[in-house]
Amino acid sequence: MSQQNLTERSMAVGLRALNRLASNGLIDRFGLREQAERVVHGASKATVRTATRAGRTFAATQKLAKPARQPRAKRSDLFDLTPDDEQQMLRESVRDFAMAKLRPAATAADEACAAPEELLTQANELGLTMVGVPVELGGAVAERSAVTTVLMAEALAVGDMGIAVSCLAPAAVSTAISLWGDADQQATYLSEFVGENIPAAALALLEPRPLFNPFELRTTARRAGDGFVLDGVKSLVPRAADCELFIIAAELIDEDPARPALFVVEPGGAGLSIEPEPGMGIRAAATSRVVLEGVTLPGSALLGEPGAGTYRECVQLARLGWCAVAVGTGQAVLDYLIPYVNERKAFGEPISHRQAVAFTVAKVAIELDGMRLATYRAASRIDQGLSFAREVALARRLCAERGMAIGSDGVQMLGGHGYVKEHPVERWYRDLRAAGVMEGGLLV
Repeated sequence: MSQQNLTERSMAVGLRALNRLASNGLIDRFGLREQAERVVHGASKATVRTATRAGRTFAATQKLAKPARQPRAKRSDLFDLTPDDEQQMLRESVRDFAMAKLRPAATAADEACAAPEELLTQANELGLTMVGVPVELGGAVAERSAVTTVLMAEALAVGDMGIAVSCLAPAAVSTAISLWGDADQQATYLSEFVGENIPAAALALLEPRPLFNPFELRTTARRAGDGFVLDGVKSLVPRAADCELFIIAAELIDEDPARPALFVVEPGGAGLSIEPEPGMGIRAAATSRVVLEGVTLPGSALLGEPGAGTYRECVQLARLGWCAVAVGTGQAVLDYLIPYVNERKAFGEPISHRQAVAFTVAKVAIELDGMRLATYRAASRIDQGLSFAREVALARRLCAERGMAIGSDGVQMLGGHGYVKEHPVERWYRDLRAAGVMEGGLLV
């Protein structure tokens, strides 16, 4: 019998025993209901927390004298966001894949809270994890290209945002190690992201509390000898249960003042466990909590320099990634709305002949173009080595607010059809809410 079957049977037996305890009449007779409920709550919570299992062994495949970095694109005084031939080809191939594979699988993946494994394997063949890796280490793009990543993420999200996030999560890790990893980290990990068997991996920034501020982390790291010890909880981490590698943000509290830092964490060690945490939207991303309780890391786990520089750039690039998938999902809404309002008839004519309907669809198109332009502009400035903090902030604000409005308008235009799962617009509305909530998970 497999280890998974044993685990499932053990959980089932434990839950049945807890149910019998909770329904026992003797508990009320002796006034022990409150204590029993605390036991049941704590025990049932423990039953769904699972220790991460050791996956592949990462080892350096070559010796690098210094870390490799992708060069920046040449500076240009012209504001031109037209994709070049290579970018156009990549965008079209990814969009074709999204429409042919992701769109038909989206409903089932949303219900199952997981993307099909074979679909994730096929998505890896698109080279998503190779775009941010330097060519000398097996990457696919000669220059640093946030625009290319944005175009691919947008095209993928046209099929389904939840599955797109699952597909893009490992690319966030490969890009982060390419941007900030030292020579040993790149030699150890990047070869796995340019091969045939891409590891499941995730960037974990978000924490489970209201009004989360990524610059006020409660996950802590403290120095212990030559290494570090991590404690805290990360929330809504895509594919966390299957991840073979994490990059986790934590506050390095030994510094004066304390500074945020990123750490490369391999699962399987003591103290790291996973709790399922399905959300309202992007359910196909199989989001979970990552619980760290005294997780010991070597000194080599520190990614980049601690402090606001590297970490702030990471937050901004992650937010732009969510803008890209929001634009793609907004495009899916618009593409669905136009034929629907032209074909749906009321009082003997298409509802698109009604001014209120036509104006609403036009508003969706206008707002979507604004979201896209702001996102592309921020990505273009990243590639040219210009300051981009302001542009990312504007794009995030626009995509969070207007993306949610586009989802709402889509549901409204379908009337009763917008509320039922027979049509995908209700799922896109739920997914678009993530653009203003999520932190991490994606990186451009």
